[in-house]
Amino acid sequence: MAETYDVIVLGSGPGGYVAAIRAAQLGLKTAIVERENLGGICLNWGCIPTKALLRSAEIYHYMQHAKDYGLAAEAISADIAAVVKRSRGVARQLNQGVTHLMKKNKITVHMGTGKLVAKRKLSVTDADGKAQELTAKHIILATGARARDLPNLPADGKRVWTYRHAMTPSEMPTKLLVIGSGAIGIEFASFYNDMGADVTVVEMMDRIVPVEDADVSAFLEKALKKQGMTIMTGAKIEKIAATGQGVSATIKGRDGKDVAGEYSHVIVAIGIVPNTQDIGLEALGVATDDRGFLKTDAACRTNVDGIWAIGDITAPPWLAHKASHEGVIAAEAIAGQHPHVMDARNIPGCTYCHPQIASVGLTEAKAKEAGYEVKVGMFPFIGNGKAIALGEQEGFTKTVFDAKTGELLGAHMIGAEVTEMIQGYTIGKTLETTEAELMHTVFPHPTISESMHESVLAAYGRALHV
Repeated sequence: MAETYDVIVLGSGPGGYVAAIRAAQLGLKTAIVERENLGGICLNWGCIPTKALLRSAEIYHYMQHAKDYGLAAEAISADIAAVVKRSRGVARQLNQGVTHLMKKNKITVHMGTGKLVAKRKLSVTDADGKAQELTAKHIILATGARARDLPNLPADGKRVWTYRHAMTPSEMPTKLLVIGSGAIGIEFASFYNDMGADVTVVEMMDRIVPVEDADVSAFLEKALKKQGMTIMTGAKIEKIAATGQGVSATIKGRDGKDVAGEYSHVIVAIGIVPNTQDIGLEALGVATDDRGFLKTDAACRTNVDGIWAIGDITAPPWLAHKASHEGVIAAEAIAGQHPHVMDARNIPGCTYCHPQIASVGLTEAKAKEAGYEVKVGMFPFIGNGKAIALGEQEGFTKTVFDAKTGELLGAHMIGAEVTEMIQGYTIGKTLETTEAELMHTVFPHPTISESMHESVLAAYGRALHV
């Protein structure tokens, strides 16, 4: 006899487990189905353990530059195996935390591979091949996504890596090729560069981190080149093949000339593919877009009654915090509440390279394309006392306002700790703030966050320290 629930969540990533917790809080009998690790890719193989790796690289970087701070450090070295071990320990700790949260909220956990077999039925097959049928009035799909392979050279975990392989390397790359300069590609490029690899980044678009403001892209490219990276934009992989010693690649540069190179390893970071295969969508007629991502409404409903979808199997941005927020929206809608509608323009993005990047809202170019007359303010970290004291004066804060209404349209930051500061602007956008409220806000001194205030002032010709 099938076990019956009010809600079943398929997938336990930051969208799935949050959806399950919120559903349980609202009094719904809830189950979650996970085929591998509670916490999903983000917690076990993505967001969290990568930040542990990057933290180790950051400290190693500071150790190598100890003399800049009046300190001496000798015989500095890095142990990649120990760095990875620490990262895996962080992931393990958080996985145990999610397990605790499931018990605390009385959520039934079914470990196995789930598949929709009818409108309100899900079959779960465990590691031993034993199948169990679950039923629920509502099923939330939160199966996430996986890395996209190169069509002619799939990842093998030896010389050709996805992010997952790059997190647990069997050896330290000596000469690394990173294909793609989105958040994942740039973060791993930054990590391995700090750890001592010779890194080349290839980006097909005309600039790196192409979703960011053009000024941020230009600043980051200059910073990464200064750190020793080779950056190739407007470039295309013409030929690539694994060899006994590594990977051979021919890259067509922006000038149309081919550049041949040999690399010890390659990281492929060219996008994601939704995990929608073999979960029973076709039989139920669940609608997808032309790239295979599920179509949903503002409350995360699919076109099939009782089937909901959240996170990376739906429309971008593909971010963990967006998935978590969608999980809450879906659970509250199922419970008969009237959840807020999420505005994608108020979702911040963070990239944890060195220097860090953080942004929310429209870039200057996108604001102009949308027809806004804009006021733009920029404030360099070189004018910020705390940044100088930290030895982190490379960076800036940029704000974009509607010239007619004073609405904050977007904010873009690059430099130390900006991933922690962007939430100030995110709250401002959510509250529909204008330049007046931001100007009247008192920012603590000395902090790097003062650059946020100065950037707003600069947009209106009132900057005080530049």
